[in-house]
Amino acid sequence: MDKFTTLTGIAAPMALVNIDTDMIIPKQFLKTIKRSGLGVNLFDEMRYDRQGNEIADFVLNKPQYRETEILVAGENFGCGSSREHAPWAIKDFGIRCVIAPSYADIFYNNCFKNGILPIVLPQEQVDVLMKDAEKGSNARMTVDLEAQTVTSSDGEVFSFEVDSFKKHCLMNGLDDIGLTMEKVSAIDTFEAKASAERPWI
Repeated sequence: MDKFTTLTGIAAPMALVNIDTDMIIPKQFLKTIKRSGLGVNLFDEMRYDRQGNEIADFVLNKPQYRETEILVAGENFGCGSSREHAPWAIKDFGIRCVIAPSYADIFYNNCFKNGILPIVLPQEQVDVLMKDAEKGSNARMTVDLEAQTVTSSDGEVFSFEVDSFKKHCLMNGLDDIGLTMEKVSAIDTFEAKASAERPWI
Protein backbone atom coordinates (compact mmCIF):
# COMPACT_ATOMS: atom_id res chain seq x y z
CA MET A 1 0.00 0.00 0.00
CA ASP A 2 1.28 3.49 -0.82
CA LYS A 3 2.39 5.64 2.09
CA PHE A 4 0.44 8.81 2.86
CA THR A 5 2.37 11.66 4.44
CA THR A 6 1.70 15.01 2.76
CA LEU A 7 -0.52 15.66 -0.24
CA THR A 8 -0.85 18.89 -2.21
CA GLY A 9 -3.33 18.66 -5.04
CA ILE A 10 -6.47 19.74 -6.83
CA ALA A 11 -9.64 19.41 -4.78
CA ALA A 12 -13.01 18.78 -6.41
CA PRO A 13 -16.26 19.98 -4.81
CA MET A 14 -19.11 17.46 -4.52
CA ALA A 15 -21.65 19.00 -2.18
CA LEU A 16 -24.18 16.14 -2.38
CA VAL A 17 -25.14 14.45 0.89
CA ASN A 18 -25.65 10.70 1.33
CA ILE A 19 -23.43 9.70 -1.60
CA ASP A 20 -23.71 5.93 -1.32
CA THR A 21 -21.38 3.21 -2.51
CA ASP A 22 -23.62 2.35 -5.47
CA MET A 23 -23.21 5.92 -6.70
CA ILE A 24 -19.46 5.66 -6.16
CA ILE A 25 -19.17 2.37 -8.09
CA PRO A 26 -22.41 0.82 -9.46
CA LYS A 27 -23.12 -2.85 -8.83
CA GLN A 28 -22.39 -4.01 -12.40
CA PHE A 29 -18.70 -3.28 -11.85
CA LEU A 30 -18.32 -5.49 -8.77
CA LYS A 31 -17.38 -8.64 -10.68
CA THR A 32 -13.65 -8.00 -10.44
CA ILE A 33 -11.49 -8.76 -7.41
CA LYS A 34 -8.67 -6.55 -8.71
CA ARG A 35 -8.09 -3.18 -7.09
CA SER A 36 -7.08 -1.57 -10.37
CA GLY A 37 -9.15 -0.54 -13.39
CA LEU A 38 -12.20 0.73 -11.52
CA GLY A 39 -11.32 4.44 -11.66
CA VAL A 40 -12.81 4.82 -15.13
CA ASN A 41 -16.18 3.80 -13.65
CA LEU A 42 -16.03 5.97 -10.54
CA PHE A 43 -19.41 7.76 -10.23
CA ASP A 44 -20.28 6.03 -13.51
CA GLU A 45 -23.97 6.90 -13.62
CA MET A 46 -23.22 10.55 -12.92
CA ARG A 47 -20.21 10.78 -15.26
CA TYR A 48 -21.69 9.13 -18.37
CA ASP A 49 -24.97 9.12 -20.26
CA ARG A 50 -26.65 5.91 -21.44
CA GLN A 51 -24.54 5.93 -24.60
CA GLY A 52 -21.35 6.06 -22.58
CA ASN A 53 -20.58 9.69 -23.39
CA GLU A 54 -19.22 11.97 -20.70
CA ILE A 55 -21.70 14.35 -19.09
CA ALA A 56 -19.89 17.65 -19.47
CA ASP A 57 -21.19 19.36 -16.35
CA PHE A 58 -20.27 16.55 -13.95
CA VAL A 59 -17.45 17.87 -11.78
CA LEU A 60 -14.84 15.18 -12.51
CA ASN A 61 -15.41 15.56 -16.26
CA LYS A 62 -14.53 19.24 -16.18
CA PRO A 63 -10.99 19.95 -17.45
CA GLN A 64 -9.93 21.65 -14.22
CA TYR A 65 -10.83 18.60 -12.11
CA ARG A 66 -9.55 15.70 -14.19
CA GLU A 67 -6.43 15.47 -12.03
CA THR A 68 -8.32 15.65 -8.74
CA GLU A 69 -6.55 14.12 -5.74
CA ILE A 70 -8.80 15.48 -2.98
CA LEU A 71 -12.61 15.26 -2.86
CA VAL A 72 -14.64 17.64 -0.68
CA ALA A 73 -18.05 16.08 -0.09
CA GLY A 74 -21.29 16.28 1.87
CA GLU A 75 -22.24 14.42 5.02
CA ASN A 76 -22.70 10.64 5.29
CA PHE A 77 -20.31 9.94 2.42
CA GLY A 78 -19.97 6.25 1.52
CA CYS A 79 -23.27 5.08 2.98
CA GLY A 80 -25.14 2.08 1.56
CA SER A 81 -23.66 -1.35 0.99
CA SER A 82 -20.25 -2.24 2.37
CA ARG A 83 -18.51 -2.88 -0.96
CA GLU A 84 -14.75 -2.41 -0.77
CA HIS A 85 -14.80 -1.65 -4.49
CA ALA A 86 -15.84 1.91 -3.57
CA PRO A 87 -12.48 2.94 -2.10
CA TRP A 88 -10.76 0.88 -4.81
CA ALA A 89 -12.45 3.00 -7.49
CA ILE A 90 -11.68 6.27 -5.67
CA LYS A 91 -8.00 5.35 -5.28
CA ASP A 92 -7.70 4.09 -8.86
CA PHE A 93 -9.06 7.39 -10.15
CA GLY A 94 -6.26 9.15 -8.29
CA ILE A 95 -8.09 10.52 -5.25
CA ARG A 96 -6.05 10.00 -2.05
CA CYS A 97 -8.11 12.08 0.38
CA VAL A 98 -11.82 12.73 1.02
CA ILE A 99 -12.99 15.54 3.27
CA ALA A 100 -16.55 15.44 4.62
CA PRO A 101 -18.55 16.14 7.80
CA SER A 102 -19.30 12.42 8.29
CA TYR A 103 -18.96 8.97 6.72
CA ALA A 104 -20.55 5.56 6.88
CA ASP A 105 -18.44 3.50 9.31
CA ILE A 106 -17.54 0.60 7.00
CA PHE A 107 -16.55 2.87 4.12
CA TYR A 108 -14.52 5.05 6.51
CA ASN A 109 -12.51 2.09 7.78
CA ASN A 110 -12.09 0.63 4.27
CA CYS A 111 -10.48 3.89 3.14
CA PHE A 112 -7.62 3.52 5.61
CA LYS A 113 -7.07 -0.09 4.50
CA ASN A 114 -6.70 1.09 0.90
CA GLY A 115 -4.41 4.09 1.30
CA ILE A 116 -7.08 6.80 1.35
CA LEU A 117 -7.30 9.40 4.12
CA PRO A 118 -10.93 10.22 5.04
CA ILE A 119 -10.93 13.49 6.99
CA VAL A 120 -13.83 14.51 9.22
CA LEU A 121 -14.33 18.24 9.73
CA PRO A 122 -17.25 20.31 11.02
CA GLN A 123 -19.76 21.37 8.37
CA GLU A 124 -18.75 25.03 8.53
CA GLN A 125 -15.12 24.13 7.79
CA VAL A 126 -16.12 21.79 4.98
CA ASP A 127 -18.17 24.66 3.54
CA VAL A 128 -15.05 26.86 3.45
CA LEU A 129 -13.06 24.13 1.72
CA MET A 130 -15.94 23.46 -0.68
CA LYS A 131 -15.84 27.09 -1.82
CA ASP A 132 -12.07 26.88 -2.12
CA ALA A 133 -12.39 23.76 -4.28
CA GLU A 134 -14.84 25.57 -6.55
CA LYS A 135 -11.96 27.78 -7.71
CA GLY A 136 -10.70 24.92 -9.88
CA SER A 137 -7.20 23.72 -10.67
CA ASN A 138 -5.54 26.95 -9.56
CA ALA A 139 -6.66 26.32 -5.99
CA ARG A 140 -4.58 23.53 -4.49
CA MET A 141 -5.07 22.25 -0.98
CA THR A 142 -2.41 20.67 1.21
CA VAL A 143 -3.14 17.78 3.55
CA ASP A 144 -0.47 17.03 6.15
CA LEU A 145 -1.16 13.78 7.95
CA GLU A 146 1.74 14.13 10.39
CA ALA A 147 0.54 17.58 11.51
CA GLN A 148 -3.13 16.57 10.99
CA THR A 149 -3.96 19.74 9.09
CA VAL A 150 -5.68 20.78 5.88
CA THR A 151 -4.52 24.06 4.34
CA SER A 152 -6.67 25.85 1.79
CA SER A 153 -5.27 27.62 -1.26
CA ASP A 154 -5.64 30.87 0.69
CA GLY A 155 -3.52 29.57 3.56
CA GLU A 156 -6.38 28.92 5.99
CA VAL A 157 -5.50 25.97 8.21
CA PHE A 158 -7.93 23.43 9.68
CA SER A 159 -6.94 20.71 12.15
CA PHE A 160 -8.48 17.25 12.10
CA GLU A 161 -8.47 14.24 14.40
CA VAL A 162 -7.43 10.76 13.33
CA ASP A 163 -6.97 7.51 15.21
CA SER A 164 -3.27 7.08 16.04
CA PHE A 165 -3.14 3.47 14.84
CA LYS A 166 -4.83 4.29 11.53
CA LYS A 167 -2.46 7.23 11.14
CA HIS A 168 0.53 4.96 11.72
CA CYS A 169 -0.71 2.48 9.12
CA LEU A 170 -1.30 5.16 6.48
CA MET A 171 2.00 6.92 7.05
CA ASN A 172 3.87 3.62 6.78
CA GLY A 173 1.84 2.14 3.95
CA LEU A 174 0.58 -0.78 6.03
CA ASP A 175 -2.61 -2.62 5.13
CA ASP A 176 -3.75 -5.77 7.00
CA ILE A 177 -1.22 -7.94 5.15
CA GLY A 178 1.56 -5.44 5.76
CA LEU A 179 0.78 -5.40 9.48
CA THR A 180 0.94 -9.20 9.55
CA MET A 181 4.25 -9.22 7.69
CA GLU A 182 5.74 -6.95 10.38
CA LYS A 183 5.34 -9.95 12.73
CA VAL A 184 6.72 -12.57 10.31
CA SER A 185 9.73 -13.38 12.51
CA ALA A 186 7.52 -14.03 15.54
CA ILE A 187 5.12 -16.06 13.40
CA ASP A 188 7.95 -18.22 12.03
CA THR A 189 9.28 -18.81 15.56
CA PHE A 190 5.83 -19.82 16.79
CA GLU A 191 5.28 -22.17 13.82
CA ALA A 192 8.67 -23.83 14.28
CA LYS A 193 8.05 -24.35 17.99
CA ALA A 194 4.54 -25.69 17.39
CA SER A 195 5.81 -28.07 14.74
CA ALA A 196 8.54 -29.39 17.05
CA GLU A 197 6.12 -29.87 19.96
CA ARG A 198 3.32 -31.38 17.89
CA PRO A 199 4.90 -33.03 14.81
CA TRP A 200 1.76 -35.05 14.18
CA ILE A 201 -0.24 -31.95 13.26
